[in-house]
Amino acid sequence: MKDLIGYIAKALVDNPEEVTVSEIEGNQTSVLELKVAKEDLGKVIGRQGRTARAMRTILSAASAKIKKRTVLEIIE
Repeated sequence: MKDLIGYIAKALVDNPEEVTVSEIEGNQTSVLELKVAKEDLGKVIGRQGRTARAMRTILSAASAKIKKRTVLEIIE
């Protein structure tokens, strides 16, 4: 899951070397924290949050396959 979000985020931003994804794992839920450069934050979130919502949809579909819940947080 971490690699999936990293791949998508690096494709969207201008500074792919500043993209970091950290994972906090629990028993049934994992939290992925996505950090990007300040000037790329708008590209990752998108208009009215559409891009972020699409990334969360892809993540939930992929995590449903392994029967685990994964949450994406975009850190400023």
